[in-house]
Amino acid sequence: MSTKVIQIGKLKIGGKTPVTIQSMLNTPANNFAKSTKQIRELLKAGCQIFRVAVPSPESIQTLAKIRKKFPALPLVADIHFSAELAIAAAEFVDKIRINPGNFPPAQLAAIVKICRAKQIPIRVGVNSGSLEKNIPGKNLPEKLAHSALQSVRKIEKLGFRDLVVSVKSSDIATMVAANRILAKKINYPLHLGVTEAGSPRFGILKSAVGIGSLLLDGIGDTIRISLTGDPVAEVEAAQDLLRVLKIRKGVEVVGCPTCGRTEVDLPKILAQVEKAVEKIDKPMKIAVMGCIVNGPGEAADADFALVGGKEKFAIYAKGKFLKSVKEKDAVAEFLKTIQNEF
Repeated sequence: MSTKVIQIGKLKIGGKTPVTIQSMLNTPANNFAKSTKQIRELLKAGCQIFRVAVPSPESIQTLAKIRKKFPALPLVADIHFSAELAIAAAEFVDKIRINPGNFPPAQLAAIVKICRAKQIPIRVGVNSGSLEKNIPGKNLPEKLAHSALQSVRKIEKLGFRDLVVSVKSSDIATMVAANRILAKKINYPLHLGVTEAGSPRFGILKSAVGIGSLLLDGIGDTIRISLTGDPVAEVEAAQDLLRVLKIRKGVEVVGCPTCGRTEVDLPKILAQVEKAVEKIDKPMKIAVMGCIVNGPGEAADADFALVGGKEKFAIYAKGKFLKSVKEKDAVAEFLKTIQNEF
């Protein structure tokens, strides 16, 4: 589904542009040093859009320092309830995130006015946890979609159409259904996420199911995997998700679950291979298998394969057997083979 292209600083989202990854700083809003450190960590991890909470006038000063330190950073101000903070933040960011239902008409008009003047988009964000009362709809997904659509129409009536829209819920089925409804009604870029997803253990699973389902439907232009903890983990998980969906180029590593036939330390070998190839941005399938039952078949289907035997591994490239090596040398020899071929 093709959506409108929206500019966030030097970055474009929507249309046929690649799906982008974003995260949100969780450092204290007034702590510039910690915020700077975390931004650098997120940049290194591959984050593309950076959202910053703006809860107080003091946090505007931090925002100004961040903009000066990182002039090209696609920066988003996360605003709740205060039009004054939104207006002040617009001086330093590339997008404003608001829930329009939180603002009286005059305040919403003031936010739209400054965003038009600064030529920055607004992200309309609606969450199931902060849904307005008396929203029509037979169920929660319909209510969420209607709330977002209602907010979009309010802003459109003010003559503003540089919008990104998100409807989020901590319930996967609700989030997926609401976005499917919304995707049929608007052509603005959709920001996907399962809000309050929790710890990495469950949060990654919830996000993969929810976000992944929509991306496979062709719905979604930018994503955030929300996790409790270090936001770097959000970015890493989002990259992994885009790679396994083959939306982003990279390495796909498959490995067998092991069984009683396995005579090598496959979990250890697989972990070493995954770590070694995770930064390769070329499309490639690598198979790491524990025995000859499925190994040769996967080797034929993979670009490169490592197939275990009795304390040994066979190395394959493009389905062709190359050589057999001892288990202790398997990873090093396998990586040499990959490097030589590419």
